[in-house]
Amino acid sequence: MSVASTVPVPYASYLRVYEPLAAFPEPERSHWARYVRRPGTPGAQEELRRSLADLLPTPPVPVPVHESGEAFVAQVGGVVVVCPWRTRLRGWLAIRELVAEGYPAAVLDAMLPPVVRGQVADDFERWLSRNPDARPWIRTGLWQVPLRWFALFGDEERCYEPGDAAAGRAPVLRYRTTMAQARRRLARALRALRDSIDEGPMTEGLVDVGRWLEEFHPRALVELDFGGLVHAVTAEWLAEERSAAQLAEGIAALRAGDGEAASEVYGRLAERWRAVGDLRFAN
Repeated sequence: MSVASTVPVPYASYLRVYEPLAAFPEPERSHWARYVRRPGTPGAQEELRRSLADLLPTPPVPVPVHESGEAFVAQVGGVVVVCPWRTRLRGWLAIRELVAEGYPAAVLDAMLPPVVRGQVADDFERWLSRNPDARPWIRTGLWQVPLRWFALFGDEERCYEPGDAAAGRAPVLRYRTTMAQARRRLARALRALRDSIDEGPMTEGLVDVGRWLEEFHPRALVELDFGGLVHAVTAEWLAEERSAAQLAEGIAALRAGDGEAASEVYGRLAERWRAVGDLRFAN
């Protein structure tokens, strides 16, 4: 079997932004214009398998030597939009977050030897000095969907497609909305939080997401993809999943001045996702 077919897909979710071709400067715009006309552009599973295959050599290659020319492609209002993979930048950011999480030195060294981490950090600093305004089109959540992401979407934008084992088709669960709607919902959620409670992790997280969204074209598409998480939970769990609706319910309670109801809704939601995160420690 090939490496691509044997490497497992990690349990991760993704928040993606797809921009219209007009948002890209030349010559990148022409590249994507040619790209979207290609048949059979790769999907999320292929992107993951390619990136994971780089971790198999010794020492591993945590960041690709060259930036990817691939992207996800979708349509919004009849307009083709693209979400560049930017695997080099995302690799650097993922390693920086991994180090910042405070893993024991022995664990970090086993995953990425010190010499590899040092080289990666030096390469990233040099690259940033030449690309100070760079930002990823994709954010990743490992073993979770960060609750703040659900604030961007409505339950009516939820799309669930059950899997078919016989046909080799994995389930899909995602939300898609326009950039205008995502920004509007985020602003309402922030206002409700700031009017009702002190600054906290949820408020800070929404501010961070809002700043990220401001970097993109106003006619972009925003997508939340449960990605590999669909393999970590049951079909029943996926069918019943309504986190965007629950978070909206909690925010509505805050706006109505019912902090107790809002706290209860948020507690249930947090516990549901805590149980998913705990699966990483299961045998």
